[in-house]
Amino acid sequence: MFNALYLEKTDQGTRATRRGVEDGELDAQAADGDVVVRIAWSTVNYKDALAVTGRAPVVRKWPMVPGIDGAGVVESSTHPGFVTGDQVVLNGWGVGETHWGCLAQKARLKGDWLIKLPSGVTPREAMAVGTAGYTAMLCAIALERHGLERNGAEVLVTGAAGGVGSVAVSILSGWGYRVVASTGRPEEAEYLKQLGAAEVIDRTSLSTAGKPLQKERWAGVIDSVGSTTLANACAQARYRGVVAACGLAQGMDLPSSVAPFILRGVRLIGVDSVMCPRGDRQQAWDRIASDLDHGKLATMTGEIGLDDVIALAPRLLEGKVRGRTVVDVNR
Repeated sequence: MFNALYLEKTDQGTRATRRGVEDGELDAQAADGDVVVRIAWSTVNYKDALAVTGRAPVVRKWPMVPGIDGAGVVESSTHPGFVTGDQVVLNGWGVGETHWGCLAQKARLKGDWLIKLPSGVTPREAMAVGTAGYTAMLCAIALERHGLERNGAEVLVTGAAGGVGSVAVSILSGWGYRVVASTGRPEEAEYLKQLGAAEVIDRTSLSTAGKPLQKERWAGVIDSVGSTTLANACAQARYRGVVAACGLAQGMDLPSSVAPFILRGVRLIGVDSVMCPRGDRQQAWDRIASDLDHGKLATMTGEIGLDDVIALAPRLLEGKVRGRTVVDVNR
C-alpha cells in the first residue's frame, strides 16, 4: 500500500483525493511498465494543474494518478538499462494523462522513458527543475543551436515569473545574454532581477494586437505564452532572430503573418518536451547539471506535501504561483 493523489471522473466533474493504493492496483493500471520507482519528489506543472482541476481534458484514462514528473530510486526493474538502486528522473511521455503518474509514493514506468539522474543533481533539485525547467533548457539549446551568439544579445522571456520563464531567465543570464523578462506580475520584478533579468517589462506591451512587423529588438525569444504575445515577439525579432515557442498560456492561436519570416528571416522553432527523443533529453539534463545555478534554483522553488496539491492547482492556473513548486510525496 502506498499514498497517491487519485483522480476519478464523476457526473460533477473530476474528483481529486489523496488515498492509499495497493500495489496490485498499480500493477493492473500500469502493466506495461518495466521499472518500479520509489518516488521521492514530484512537482506541479501547468498540465498537472489542468488534470487535478478538470479544467481541460488532459486525463484520457480513468481513474488516474497525475504527475508528469517524478524523481526517485529504482525499486525493481526488468529493463536492461536500470537496476535496483539507480536514481532516475521522468518527464512527460503521457504519464499522468494515459499512464499512472508520479504524484504518488510509487510509480510503475517504462524504462525507455527514464533518464538516470545526472551527477550533482539531487532528486529534489530535479523536481525543482521539472518539465518546466527541462523545457526551458530545450528552448535555450534551440536558440544556441540556431546561431544565437553569447555576446550580450538581448533575449526576451515571456511568462517570466512562471516555471519555464524563471528557469529560462536563470539559464540565459548565466550564458551571458541580456535577458528582458515579460510578466503580468510587476511585484515579481525584484525576484526576476535576482534570477538575472536585466529588465522587466509589463506583459500588456506584448499581449494586445500589433502590426505584423514592428521595431526590431529581440535577437532571441523564449515564449511560453503563445497567441498574440508570440505574434508580437516574432514581429519584434531582429533580422535572423530565433524564437523558441513552448507554451500556450494565452492561447493556441497565432494571429501573425508571414512577414517576419520572409522579410527578416526570423526562425520560429517549436519545442516539444513530452515526446522529445532520448538523446535530446539527455543533453538537456546534462546541461542542467553543468549550467544551471543551484542557488538561483533554490530561490525560485517552493515546497508542499502531497495533500497540498489540490489547493495549489487552481492558483497555478490563475498565474498566482511563482517559479517552481516541488512536492514531497512522503508527507
